[in-house]
Amino acid sequence: MKLQLALDRLTRGESIRILESVKQHIDIIEIGTGVIKEYGVSIIKEIKELYPGKKILADMKICDAGKYEAKQAFTAGADIVTVMGFAANSTIKETLQVAKEMNGQIMIDLLEIQSADRVKELSSTGADLVGLHVGKDKQSEGVFHTDLFSLIEGIPVQVAVAGGINSKTLPDIKQHKPDIVIIGSAITGQENPELAANTIRNIMEDR
Repeated sequence: MKLQLALDRLTRGESIRILESVKQHIDIIEIGTGVIKEYGVSIIKEIKELYPGKKILADMKICDAGKYEAKQAFTAGADIVTVMGFAANSTIKETLQVAKEMNGQIMIDLLEIQSADRVKELSSTGADLVGLHVGKDKQSEGVFHTDLFSLIEGIPVQVAVAGGINSKTLPDIKQHKPDIVIIGSAITGQENPELAANTIRNIMEDR
């Protein structure tokens, strides 16, 4: 199980400061959509150069122009790029092809996807990594719930989970053995991000 840190709604300086304090506890650095929109894909390149030993996920949330946007992110240094599960299959196939050519990986974001049949269809395109995701705006109605795992039951995909996950909700989620746990404000929004990240890692590893 890998720990992915989501850098969302942060300045460049805040992102680097937090990364410096938690880098020993995390496996994947997620550069959030808002950060990319504010600083451009150059922020992907900058963070990859600062942390070459970490996998970088660019949360591009691609909906269209799959080939072009995926290539932008991978060229800038991303190892993983996100594509929305509601995008056209042709868009998803294009991004998967670019990922194959550039030795990267695509994560299909299942935000608002409610059909296991759609997940099966996505898997049939060659997608092998999906993100079960409760969006920030919808978290006012409740954060990540383990019922979401029913979407991927019996489907041969790797699974990342995201959506307001914290040290209190993580133990129940952990029982479902996701491949990646994505944590944002439960680390980045804390007074001591390093302590928060260490606490999360200890729960993940039963320490």
